[in-house]
Amino acid sequence: MSGKTTNLSRRQFLSRSAAAGAVCLLPQIIPAAVLGKDGAVAPSEKIMLGAIGIGNRGSYDLGCFLQEPDVRFVAICDVKAGRRSAVKNMADAKYGNKDCAMYRDLRELLARTDIDAVLIATGPNWHATASILAANAGKDVYCEKPCTKTIAQSLSLADTFRRTGRVFQAGTQRRSIPHFLFAVELARRGKLGKLQAVHAHPTAWGMGIESSGWAPAQPEPAKQDLDWDLYLGPAAQRPFNRKFLAGGEFEKGGGMVGGGVLEWGSHCVDLCQWAADADDTAPVEYNPYERGQSIARYANGVKLVIRKDGWLPLGSCPVRFEGDTGWVEAGDSGKLVLSSPGLLAGRKVAEIGGFPATFHIRDFLNAVKSRGQPRANADAACHSHIACHAANISMFLKRKLSYDPKQNVFLGDEEANRLRSEALREPWRS
Repeated sequence: MSGKTTNLSRRQFLSRSAAAGAVCLLPQIIPAAVLGKDGAVAPSEKIMLGAIGIGNRGSYDLGCFLQEPDVRFVAICDVKAGRRSAVKNMADAKYGNKDCAMYRDLRELLARTDIDAVLIATGPNWHATASILAANAGKDVYCEKPCTKTIAQSLSLADTFRRTGRVFQAGTQRRSIPHFLFAVELARRGKLGKLQAVHAHPTAWGMGIESSGWAPAQPEPAKQDLDWDLYLGPAAQRPFNRKFLAGGEFEKGGGMVGGGVLEWGSHCVDLCQWAADADDTAPVEYNPYERGQSIARYANGVKLVIRKDGWLPLGSCPVRFEGDTGWVEAGDSGKLVLSSPGLLAGRKVAEIGGFPATFHIRDFLNAVKSRGQPRANADAACHSHIACHAANISMFLKRKLSYDPKQNVFLGDEEANRLRSEALREPWRS
């Protein structure tokens, strides 16, 4: 392990060095890069980034961060030694040095005062807990989804970032992709008439609460190679078994078998929440799965339809927004389908297929600098996840549920209310 904790931040050091230099009477030649000239970013303007839990998706995200000229990646934390080394080698190759620090315990990385922001791409069992720890340590956070496992965690996440004033961006990158943005704009600006329904189609679908999982004990690796206790984190204790090492395959947020409604709902239900102007609330009524769909309703009567079947061939994560005078559909193909060509109003919308994170990461970095709110901020993520969790609970209990999004309770249903939270393992309760 390398790197160290310091009580003097990088920015403080630079400002103090500049003040000391002001009294020097000898002329100095300062490289243009230090001053931010010739297209370079001055060191004092760079965002110092650390990363926690970097596997498949995390490696892609980190690659996007490394493309940004105002980011300097300085530290990796992972419970797997192989991943720590791989990320360090990638960073050191980019910067031509050996400076990237490695940590096994995220608390050591978070103690570094020179780190401004962290990328969290652990397994879902860690997402909310790591984000909350990071915010309390004064870090801004870009966190992969699903961001929370329960309604209670969703509320705790939003409360923490509101209290600390840190920037949070959920990895729901479709909020920053042009054709999805345009579809949401049509709904929010009344271009479809009075909004009637928003449709989400989670690509993977499952029903019922997922079991915590169990498997026979296998010999546990050496801690320096794989720290099993830290890998579990707040998840329930269980003996080591390699089948659990694909972090997204157990303790997935929302407990859906296959992760359906939350794993993909944290994208497509999230877009529906945004289109319905519901980033600060959630539906008040949830109905169990019936005839290929589950229907929820907002207080204003707009329907949220979570569908098992698709409609037009628009790729993964398709959404449909319906008003009383028009509708729009979008998906990962990059294309829009509109009830009328006139909805384009002469505009050309970029068709970007797939779901690149570059735009979303740039939105996050801009917010880190401005201290504004990014598109998928903690409050928006909180309520879109609550909508998914509540829909999941309704499907699991196989009955209609009424929900108060101000008090955050199910009305008249003690069993449903018990499912709003779960026990977290010490010392990771948050």
